[in-house]
Amino acid sequence: MKKILIGIGMAFLALLANTSTLFAQTKPIQFGEERNLEHGKKKVISWINVNTEPGTWKKEKDLLICSGKPIGVMRSEKLYENFILQVEWKHMEAGGNSGVFVWSDAKPGEQNRLPAGVEVQMLELDWVNQNLQNGVMAPIAYVHGELFGVGGVETVPDNPRGERSKSIENRCKGKGEWNTYKVVCVDGTIKLSVNGKFVNGVSKSTVKKGYLCLESEGAEIHFRNLKVTEL
Repeated sequence: MKKILIGIGMAFLALLANTSTLFAQTKPIQFGEERNLEHGKKKVISWINVNTEPGTWKKEKDLLICSGKPIGVMRSEKLYENFILQVEWKHMEAGGNSGVFVWSDAKPGEQNRLPAGVEVQMLELDWVNQNLQNGVMAPIAYVHGELFGVGGVETVPDNPRGERSKSIENRCKGKGEWNTYKVVCVDGTIKLSVNGKFVNGVSKSTVKKGYLCLESEGAEIHFRNLKVTEL
């Protein structure tokens, strides 16, 4: 009987530990700042884990660090419509892959684990060397700031590469160096500035309101100074 009671006690403690872990996993991450021009108010943005692991995202002082594993996203707590997103990011691995989804439904697909929306691409410069297509290297403009609809979302590209829009100039820096994106999203039109210059855009998006999603896609990436200004 004593052994049975001890066993029950240990199982109960394990259940409590797992329950505590579960609650810790569901706690939103506070990162970045939201501003409202009309009201002049500022507040911290809450991010909710959608389909990654508890250790995929972590805060270290002013940095948000994403391990890249598993593939998936975390989303903003609220929906955004017309806004300016500014964020700094740097890849920590050659050929790293990531991005930001705007106007997203935050409902990942079963196969690719990524949601619908418009993706703002963030690829490290060596990606084109590591992912040759039939022995041919992709355009360098592909790796930084391509814009394209995902999950059935359609857009009209400013600089077409098929259905996607590519940047007109390579301004992106390689691993270990910070890049700054400014993404202006208004009434179905998106314009992207990379390190201080507008180089890409799409228009007539079939979706014009949704969540922001930060993407985990196989490689460690760091984010800082994320600001959303509602228009």
